[in-house]
Parts: sequence; C-alpha cells; structure tokens
Amino acid sequence: MVAHNQVAADNAISTAAEPRRRPESSSSSSSSSTSSPSSAAPARLRPCPAAPAPAPAPAPGDTHFRTFRSHAEYRRITRASALLDACGFYWGPLSVHGAHERLRAEPVGTFLVRDSRQRNCFFALSVKMASGPTSIRVHFQAGRFHLDGSRESFDCLFELLEHYVAAPRRMLGAPLRQRRVRPLQELCRQRIVATVGRENLARIPLNPVLRDYLSSFPFQI
Repeated sequence: MVAHNQVAADNAISTAAEPRRRPESSSSSSSSSTSSPSSAAPARLRPCPAAPAPAPAPAPGDTHFRTFRSHAEYRRITRASALLDACGFYWGPLSVHGAHERLRAEPVGTFLVRDSRQRNCFFALSVKMASGPTSIRVHFQAGRFHLDGSRESFDCLFELLEHYVAAPRRMLGAPLRQRRVRPLQELCRQRIVATVGRENLARIPLNPVLRDYLSSFPFQI
C-alpha cells in the first residue's frame, strides 16, 4: 500500500508539472486547409543577366616586339635588360617628349636609354645634340645591336655605348642618371675596369665576391 500510494503520488506530481496545452482553434485549421491556390504558388524567379562575351584573344603577331629567332637572341636581350637595370641611366618607358625635356638643360652629349615606342625595336637612345635633344632607335638584328642609320654593330648594347663615348667625334658624353650621386662602390668599379680592362678582371687577385661584383657590370660608363 505504501509503495502503491508513493507511485500514484509521483504520477500526480509529474502530471501537475506538465503545462496544460491549449486546444487548437478550428478556424486556424480550416484557414490553412482552405488557403487559396494563388498564395501557395511559388514566386517566379527572375532570369539571371547574360554574362558578357569574353574579349577576343589578340592575334599571334599583335605584340610590340617580334618573337626571338633563337635562344641566343633571347639571352642577349635579357642580359642587356639586366645591365640596363643596373646602369642607372635606363629610364624605362619614358616618352620621347619626357626624355627631351630632361635633356634640354643638360650639356651637349648627355644621353639616356629608354624603351622604344616603335614596333620591332626594343630600345632608343636619347641624346642632347648641339641642335637640341634627339632620339635614335637602337636596332637588334641578327643578334647584334646598331644605331639607326649606322652600319657598325656590336654584340652588346653597352659595347655600342662605349664605342660612341670613346669615338673621336664624341657623339656621346656622360649619361643622365636617375640618381645624381652614385655609390662609392660603383665609382671604384668603373675606375678599376677603366684601368685594367674588362678582359683582365679575372686576373685580379680578389675574393670571389668582389670579382663577381666587378664582372656584373664590366663597362666604363
């Protein structure tokens, strides 16, 4: 009897603890069952706008520079580009007008190297002449560099520049550098190259680091 009364009391407590649920109204059930077909229909999806057509691919020959004919030509141009980046007087994509404006107040013979705007021509030489600044295309044909209108050609662009700097007519003088004050190590390298010649740099008893630095730009410009 005690156990039975205890179970009954526990059941009564659990029943009283449960919240009393409200009966659902008949109106809500009837409204959900009698909803109109138009309200139940899914919304219409708007079509996505068409993606823009891709731009036409450029023609194989539509480029500022012609393709290289050999790997040797490629190596010479990449070496010339690396030397230009290190020389200090390469002005990149400077326009003709911009080059002439920078040279206008400079002494006769001052020059700089820039990218050419002409098709099939990599570089241009802008120089202050007695009559004013002018620009000359630097052609690269059959693996050699030469100025427009000249028959003299060279394996290296900087050999071409050295030739016209040392020529009796002295067409070229001092380069126009982007930094007017040069580092002391560059001045020392230029003096060493001018004294012993670049063909004798390997004979100088120096450690490999200094020897590599001298050979990285073995020119007198």
